[in-house]
Amino acid sequence: MTDELSRRDMLKIPLAAATAYGLTHLTSTPAVAADFAKPVPEAAGLAPYQNHSQILVRWNNHPLTVYRAHASQKYPYFYPVNGPVSGLSLTAESCLPYPHHRGLWLGCDPLNGGNYWSDGPLEQGQIRSVGLKLGEADESTVSFTDRCEWIRKDAPSPMKDERRFLLTRHQDRLWTIDIDFQLTACQDVSVKRAKHSLFAIRAAADISPSYGGILINSEGGKGAEGTYGKEAKWCGYYGKRASHPDVVEGISIMTHPENPWRPVWFTREYGHLSPSPFNFLDTPWTLAEGKSITLKYRVALHAGSPQEADLNAVYRQWIDAG
Repeated sequence: MTDELSRRDMLKIPLAAATAYGLTHLTSTPAVAADFAKPVPEAAGLAPYQNHSQILVRWNNHPLTVYRAHASQKYPYFYPVNGPVSGLSLTAESCLPYPHHRGLWLGCDPLNGGNYWSDGPLEQGQIRSVGLKLGEADESTVSFTDRCEWIRKDAPSPMKDERRFLLTRHQDRLWTIDIDFQLTACQDVSVKRAKHSLFAIRAAADISPSYGGILINSEGGKGAEGTYGKEAKWCGYYGKRASHPDVVEGISIMTHPENPWRPVWFTREYGHLSPSPFNFLDTPWTLAEGKSITLKYRVALHAGSPQEADLNAVYRQWIDAG
């Protein structure tokens, strides 16, 4: 008998022969199957991790979101932002039309001659992370911060910003991201009427009206016709998930009443919305050099419709918490 056995020869070896040749491990009782629903101890609950220019957050080893802040990007952004039940992203990255939309982000075009929003050479404008730092975490929350410089080749920086993020898992069917942006003018800033402005979302196709989803706001307005240019506390998308048609999930942005302008919404049926009023300006918006503004938003990721998730209560809880 040779030391090396072919696969066909191995299949011919009876149990007794296998025992004789020390191969009983081939016929022993199999091990108990792993329980993949139970995470390893290190991954139980909320588990944040900073990998250089990224913050990754998991729940019981299932990914919730990634904040991406690499120096090669146009701007930092969140993708994916996963639904609490399906695990599918509620946001899209580089989705047509307008593939420069990426998940959940902050940008602006035009701004003092620069483009800090859409694709193109970074020399035209870039929001670069220079201070990403993971903060504290407990069984239900994760915090982190970032500092960003708005830069453009051969031009002075118009702006810088500081960002604070608090991710909270409220229960199995709801989690939120609370975001504070402090924008500081490095020179006199002037923004003319601009639809490409500030905090924005690109929703996943399957929850967008163009593909069967629903766009809705806190006042009951639906679709772009009922939400575009309208004031509302929150606005978002929801619908059946493409590969999980029995699951309904949604994502909404909530705008804080302390933000320095009326909560007017820019919305699109294909899945883009922003609580920025800049598309509806009659005169340019200005911020003097050295001055700052703070913008506060809550992003709610929920299972079921906004009514079933009681987004109005989620909004009130956020406001009451200060």
